[in-house]
Amino acid sequence: MRHLSGRVRFTAAAVIAGALVSGLMPAAGASAVPGSAPPAAVTADEPIEDMPDDGFVDEPEGEQDDFAEPETPPGSGNAGLRAAPVPGRPGDFQLAAGSSLTGMLDRLDASLPQQGLTELMEQANRDAGWDSACGTTGIYGPDLAVNHRVCWQSDDATSTEWIPQAISGVSDAQEDEDWGTSNSEPIAVGSYDAQNPGRSDYEAGRDNCVQTSATDACNEKGVRITFFNQATQKYRHVLLVWPYVNSKSNISFDALHASEGKCTSSVTSSCKAQNGIHAGGMVWYGNYLYVADTANGMRVFDLRKILDLNPDNNADVNDPTPDGLVSDVLDKKRVGRQSNVWYSYGYRYVMPQVATLKFTAARTSGDTSGNQCYATARPKASYISLDRTGTDHLVLGEYCNTNNGGTSPGRVGTYPMTALTAAVEGTPGTIANADAAYGLPTGATFNGEALWHKIQGVMRYEGKWYFHRSNGYDNGRLLQATPTAVDGTTQLVANAKVLQSSFGPEDLYLVHGRGDGLAPQLWSLSEHAPKTGCSACKRELYSYNMSEVTADFAS
Repeated sequence: MRHLSGRVRFTAAAVIAGALVSGLMPAAGASAVPGSAPPAAVTADEPIEDMPDDGFVDEPEGEQDDFAEPETPPGSGNAGLRAAPVPGRPGDFQLAAGSSLTGMLDRLDASLPQQGLTELMEQANRDAGWDSACGTTGIYGPDLAVNHRVCWQSDDATSTEWIPQAISGVSDAQEDEDWGTSNSEPIAVGSYDAQNPGRSDYEAGRDNCVQTSATDACNEKGVRITFFNQATQKYRHVLLVWPYVNSKSNISFDALHASEGKCTSSVTSSCKAQNGIHAGGMVWYGNYLYVADTANGMRVFDLRKILDLNPDNNADVNDPTPDGLVSDVLDKKRVGRQSNVWYSYGYRYVMPQVATLKFTAARTSGDTSGNQCYATARPKASYISLDRTGTDHLVLGEYCNTNNGGTSPGRVGTYPMTALTAAVEGTPGTIANADAAYGLPTGATFNGEALWHKIQGVMRYEGKWYFHRSNGYDNGRLLQATPTAVDGTTQLVANAKVLQSSFGPEDLYLVHGRGDGLAPQLWSLSEHAPKTGCSACKRELYSYNMSEVTADFAS
């Protein structure tokens, strides 16, 4: 679910004045290591963010928001969906590898020290609660018993900036569920930056977010991944970044899809600041982390390329970097290489994008501002998961709101992981084809509207499909469907049984347990922090025994 941006637009005169002040002030941050000043021959960078547009299409501000409304009211022709699901078309789901990032990644590797995930887990610095330490269980419905719960440190549990959406973990990554020599059995959670108060769409205002008056929430920070160590019950955040070569021909990085505004008068879609991406789902498979980018496809990251901007773990002293510069993790308002200093919005660890997988089908010409979906053309990558119960497949699906129109409640497709890996490691343009696609079931109703829409997560397990359906600030629903031949075509046929789930249910992740000899667990997470209108809301990770899930649907 998308939380609407708190972006504020400033007049040109005000932001120009702020930019002049910024240009005269040194960057805030830690003191440099004595004798570690960069060599005079090093080309200085502009003390501003100058990342180019990354070539990805922007997403609507209300992506995956149950309360989002369309720009224009739905017409009467959209009032009712077909009684039968629209057949899926695998060709619409085709992905192609984007331009090679290898050269820029090699330059980043030479510029900054790297850290492995095992070592990162040992550096987990934030305390989580486990099971009973998480307090009341009011966000859960009566149909399923919660087996395990994980709750966050208070600032993460209540943050209006970072909203958790996606979940994966070592059970997706490795069949044996072990990562290196660690017994941490990491769970990974993806969150997106929902609010940027003070950020401007105007060229003259691109320095707004480094002003003293601005909070560090002003910048669009994109997506961060939280790795939870089950052994120590601690966790650590890692910022996802996108590599680029800046205006001084130096390698740098910025947050995902976070190009600053370039408008000079009126704000248009071609010059406004980018929204960031929603990251509604992710899959960790082997060394790669696949992150859903709704309007475009997927972005891919490599856990062997995590960069460490504070190796000595002393934030008060800037660390020298292999390229002769220094890194600063105290300044939370800057990112990338600026004025010969490396910044990361205050995060010790960043993980650069290593590949892109973009949909090849044309975008729909229909209105999508209110999460409307259509039966053909490019799908939305709203959520993804991994199915390891047969040949390994990635499952991808759409969040749609049929109350606002459109012609489909959503589609899902599956990709062999061998095809996706080949595209990630192959040459630009390498194709990854979906081998199956379906439209979601239709016909059933819930609370006076369609049941089968507003899907936030999917899981395919032993041939059956499970879906997390959101319900505003109330209990969501867990749904089940089975591929069945109907009138000569294979469709997803819904189980009439519906199970209550948590408030704000999101992505799904199966811990299969084969490596540890444990019973399979279906994990998910709740996105809502306590707020006006939902004082009982809580952010937690939680699991159900998969045997109970399957038994309840069979009863």
